[in-house]
Amino acid sequence: MTVRRSALALTALTALTAASAAFAPAAVAEDSPAPSVKKVPSGLYGDSDPTYDGVYRQSLALLAQHTAGVEPAAKAVDWLTGQQCADGSFAPFRAEPSADCDTKTPVDTNQTATAVQALAALGGHDEAVGKAVDWLKAAQNDDGGWGYTPGGDTDTNSTSLVIGALAATGTKAGAVTSKKGKTAEDALLGLSLTCADGGAFAFQPEKNGDLTANEDATAAGVLGGLGSSLVVTKGESAAQTACEKPADARAAAANGAAHLADVLKKDGHLTSAMPGAEDQPDTGNTADAVTALYAAGLTDAAKKPLAWLEKNGPAWAEQSGPSAWAQLVLTAHATGTDPRAFGSTDLVAGLNATGPAPKSAEDTPSAQDSAKQVVDEDGSQISVWWIVGVGVLVGAGIGLMISLRNKSGRK
Repeated sequence: MTVRRSALALTALTALTAASAAFAPAAVAEDSPAPSVKKVPSGLYGDSDPTYDGVYRQSLALLAQHTAGVEPAAKAVDWLTGQQCADGSFAPFRAEPSADCDTKTPVDTNQTATAVQALAALGGHDEAVGKAVDWLKAAQNDDGGWGYTPGGDTDTNSTSLVIGALAATGTKAGAVTSKKGKTAEDALLGLSLTCADGGAFAFQPEKNGDLTANEDATAAGVLGGLGSSLVVTKGESAAQTACEKPADARAAAANGAAHLADVLKKDGHLTSAMPGAEDQPDTGNTADAVTALYAAGLTDAAKKPLAWLEKNGPAWAEQSGPSAWAQLVLTAHATGTDPRAFGSTDLVAGLNATGPAPKSAEDTPSAQDSAKQVVDEDGSQISVWWIVGVGVLVGAGIGLMISLRNKSGRK
C-alpha cells in the first residue's frame, strides 16, 4: 500500500471511542468500511466517500488553490459553507446540510479549524469564520490545547490546527486562554519531549503519562509552536540547529524542526510502519516535514527531502486524491517552488482535475492540456491526464495530510 494512512480518521476513532460518541470512523486504508455515501456531491473535490474527511479535503483544496492564484468554483465554496452548523462548527460530512445539527452530529475541531483557514483566505465569509472561531475557543481544554472533539484529550495535531485557524484570522494563540488561564502554547510545550529524548513532539501522552516521539505530530507541532497556519511563509535562517531546553513553544518548535532534520538525513524521506506491513516511505508526512523545516528556517536540511518529494510526490497524490495534491501545493508554496513545475508535474492541474472547474480555469493549465509527466515510484513515466482518469477508480482522497493526524508510530 503506497497511500498515506488517514491520521485524521484514526484520531477521530481514538477520540470518539473514548467519548462514546455517535460515530466511530476507521482509518482510511485497505481495512476501511464500505463507502456510506452513494453519490458524492458535485461541488466536492474527490469522488471517494466523504464521511470522514469531506470538509477537511474540501478546505485543503480551496486553500491550496488560493495560494496558487486559482479562484475556486462558486459551487465548491458553497458546498463548504453549507456544511457549517448553526453554532459555527463543522462535521466531516453532512448529507443533509439543510437539517439542523444536533448532539449526534459528529463535529470536530480539525474540520472546523481547516475550514476557517480556507474561508478566511478566500475572503467574504466573515460571519461564518467568526462563528467557527468562537466555537473553537469554547472547545478549548483546561490545559490550553484542543482535542479532536470538544472535551477530548488534547493532542498536538488538533492544537496546532486550531492555532493555524487563529493565525489565519489575525489572532495570536497566546491571547486565547482557557478557564484555568492556560494557552495553546502551554499545551504544546507540555507535549514536547526533552532533548534527552530527541526534542520531538508526542501526539498525546501515553496512558502512563510518557511522551513518545511522533514525526507526524512533530511536523504539526513545529507549525503550531511558530504560530503558523497551513500556509507557511519561509522562516528566517535558524540559529538553533540542535536541541536546547525549551523555554516556550517557539523554542520547542525549533527543537522539533532539528529532530525532523536529523531523521531525514539518511533517506531524505520519513518512513511509515503499518501493523503487519513492511516499512515504506511516508510521502504525506515527508511533505509536512519539509514544510515545517522551511517554516523553521532549516532550508538546507529540507533540500534532500524536497528533491525526493518532487520525484515521488505526484504519483502518491494521483493515487491519494485532492488532499494529497493540495498538500503538495502547500509544500511547494512554503518552499518557494513553482507548483506548476514541481519536478516535472503541474500540481495545480492535478488538484483542479479532482473537482469542479475553477473560475480561473481558462488561465490555469488543465490536466488534459498539460504535457507534464508524473514520475512513478518505479521510475516509469505516466501521463497526468491518464492517471487522473485511472485514479478515480482507486478512490481519490484516500490519503490525508492534516491535518490531520496519526497516533501510530513514525520512524
